[in-house]
Amino acid sequence: MESVMIQGASRGIGLEFCKQLSERGTRVVATARAPERSSELQELAKRQKHISIEKVDLLDESTLEKAAERLAARGESLRWIINVAGLLHGHGVVPEKKLSQIDPEQLVSAFRINTVGPALVAKHFASFMQGSPAVFASLSARVGSISDNRLGGWYGYRCSKAAQNMLTKNLSIELKRRIKDACVVALHPGTVDTDLSRPYQRSAKVVFSTQKAVQSLLKVLDGLTSAENGRFFAWDGTDIPW
Repeated sequence: MESVMIQGASRGIGLEFCKQLSERGTRVVATARAPERSSELQELAKRQKHISIEKVDLLDESTLEKAAERLAARGESLRWIINVAGLLHGHGVVPEKKLSQIDPEQLVSAFRINTVGPALVAKHFASFMQGSPAVFASLSARVGSISDNRLGGWYGYRCSKAAQNMLTKNLSIELKRRIKDACVVALHPGTVDTDLSRPYQRSAKVVFSTQKAVQSLLKVLDGLTSAENGRFFAWDGTDIPW
């Protein structure tokens, strides 16, 4: 069974990916840290029978191992893997405006979700990837671009997303050796009206709805070939410098 995996599907962009993909008739494996707490995801899965839900906590590798075992038992193959979950604020984390605000525990928290999380997803699920192309995509952010950094600040988020970008580049090289038509990319969705960006939207030129953001990202994903392996795309399909 060929499916698309959405990592971080309980709300926001991840949930909207599940909605739009399921409306297209695509089988979806929706993962969430606490799926039982997402009534919207549960209701969607009831309406769309080709959505399966897996409990995956990026802070607990054993949950990824068990989910991978269940996918293997069902004979799943994954055409796309899309990493959506990210941490900018919350859980004791606040974006730092200056050096004096840096807290080592907050930095570690950002890296565990934004960088280590996608790495563990690749570790446990890349072997399920099939298709032409077989896509592994992670939602990054323009603020993670080293070349594009002109304002500074946001140390934890910027640094963890820059590290995620290096992970993406590394994976694009390794997975290409293992999977003929692999396409590993980073995607910048723009500023989207979600809990992650809501406290910081006043400084944004444009704020997209989750519906518009996912429509734009799906257009980029649908147009990918293995020739785009190892690139960093904005929501409109333009390249972002690493």
